[in-house]
Amino acid sequence: MEPNEEVNAVTVPSGLGRGAIMIAVSIICAAIVIFLLHYVFGGRGPDPFEKDTREPLKKRVYDKKEKNKVLKQGFVANRVPENLDAIIIGSGVGGLGLAVLLAKVGKRVLVLEQHSRAGGCCHTFTEKGFEFDVGIHYIGELLDHKPFRCMLDQMTNGQLEWEPLENPFDHVVLGPPENRRRYPIYSGRTRFTDELKKCFPGEEKAIDEFMKLAKKTGNGVWFLALLKILPLPLAKFLVHTGLLRHLSFFFKMAPRSLTDVVNELTENKDLRAVFSYIFGTYGKIPKEASFAMHSLLVTHYLNGAWYPKGGASEIAYHMIPIIEKAGGAVLVRAPVNRILFNDAKEACGVSVMKGQEEVHIHAPLIISDAGIFNTYQKLIPKDLQTMPAIQKQLSMLKHGEGGLSVFMGLNGTKEELGLKADNYWIFAENNFDELVMNYMKKDREEAAKNVPLLFVASPSAKDPTWEARSPGKSTLSLVTFAKYEWFEEWKDGKVTNRGRDYTELKQAFIDTILEVVMDVFPKITRDKIEYIDAGTPITNTHYIGAPKGEIYGADHGISRFDPELNITVRAQTPLKNLYLTGQDVFLCGFAGALAGALTCGSAILKRNLHLDTIALAKRTAFINTKLKGE
Repeated sequence: MEPNEEVNAVTVPSGLGRGAIMIAVSIICAAIVIFLLHYVFGGRGPDPFEKDTREPLKKRVYDKKEKNKVLKQGFVANRVPENLDAIIIGSGVGGLGLAVLLAKVGKRVLVLEQHSRAGGCCHTFTEKGFEFDVGIHYIGELLDHKPFRCMLDQMTNGQLEWEPLENPFDHVVLGPPENRRRYPIYSGRTRFTDELKKCFPGEEKAIDEFMKLAKKTGNGVWFLALLKILPLPLAKFLVHTGLLRHLSFFFKMAPRSLTDVVNELTENKDLRAVFSYIFGTYGKIPKEASFAMHSLLVTHYLNGAWYPKGGASEIAYHMIPIIEKAGGAVLVRAPVNRILFNDAKEACGVSVMKGQEEVHIHAPLIISDAGIFNTYQKLIPKDLQTMPAIQKQLSMLKHGEGGLSVFMGLNGTKEELGLKADNYWIFAENNFDELVMNYMKKDREEAAKNVPLLFVASPSAKDPTWEARSPGKSTLSLVTFAKYEWFEEWKDGKVTNRGRDYTELKQAFIDTILEVVMDVFPKITRDKIEYIDAGTPITNTHYIGAPKGEIYGADHGISRFDPELNITVRAQTPLKNLYLTGQDVFLCGFAGALAGALTCGSAILKRNLHLDTIALAKRTAFINTKLKGE
């Protein structure tokens, strides 16, 4: 039986008249609608966005020592605030974002970060005078009136500024060096399709249909949020009756692979590739990717792409003071080695390793932004790990793909090096499924010589403050997939000295990637390179706590969008007082992790924070219009 046939499989007693059936169905549907409206629109707990907390822009801080006073506050017991309301494990944007939401309603929150600086994938590091971003490349949906932008403005008190990228913001490069084809990707509700039609004459119908499907599917993502925050019995009713797929086009398209959808639209292989190129932002090849997930990325950038002025560290830098103002703290070098439970098996605190000693900290709420695998397999006691409800959640998920990043410091301005505020997606061929599968099947030495896909961006070219901070210098960030198993044998080595074999393998990947970069960007030559190094999957494990070096948390394949999974893996865990936040709760990436924070905040505060962001945007638009009128 197909899932969408389940609702039709109910047998009806022959003695019951059609009229009575219709009345009964109408009453049930009316009751569901009334309950949904009451639950979705009826705020119960405090609203973090009730007050407009935006302040006039303050003078930007460039001095690293001053910024580190905020971002690198080391853990010591006497820095832990008293009378905590919550402890959050991990300072990625899913953790910091949630801490800000709770702080805005008066909660005293302690955020604990195992790394030496706060921010998770939003942190930066400096080598040989070059500052590198590790995870923020470009963000969409940041027009002034959009809910996402309004939310971020409130969560940083209006201090975080965004710089738009070039248009085209992405370039898709297909084929080997002797036959490279380049396709620019433009933002703009009509320009996206108009420009594609110029590149692919005769494919107008396919392009229009692709965009129509992407918009219709992406617009239904709010049902995903609804499943996560509705009372479990009602969420189960929507799923198990099959009503969900009738109500939500997002979930109707979720079981369909990206490959299947685009192959039905066109026979043109380059156009299929251009429709699919952005799969790298969530880490699944097209035949294993849900079209629902893909539609979110396509529509996310339709209105443009942005980058934080001053670099990615500005995000954490402007969030932390809000947490501190409410009496909380964000402390680094604070590795949580276990979550504490009382005799009733309720989470009641955490244990932090300080040298060889454990420091116990207690709070009524414990929230993990460390990822579902770390939380359930490392942080909770063994006897709780075996609980059927915990094992059920783990059985529904798997680790995402590992990533390899190369960081380049260059002598020369963006003009001298031919760099712009845009991104390049470079592929050796246009059959992405075959391309990536063959690469991931290779042994590590062979894979290092044949890297078939590469994301290239210049953070320095995107940041208008860069030239003032680092005149005459530029940076490149390069990202590709890499298997954790290729590097696993060195996982227990010292992070700065894992041995000659490891260094040689890294260098082999770097050399192959560098050849591609120099071919696509001819102004970049070896004599311009002042610094270059790579971070492998085991680097990710060390710095961001990714168990298998994954860059997007739990896998984002088709099964991730199974409705049953999405009513099972929620912010509330099966253990009382223990919650999850971040990208494993919702979806990957910066926006996905913040949506995870909203979802977790909704569960804790007992109100729909997703809806509150929409109401916030409407109020903000009204205020801005009024101010302009004056």
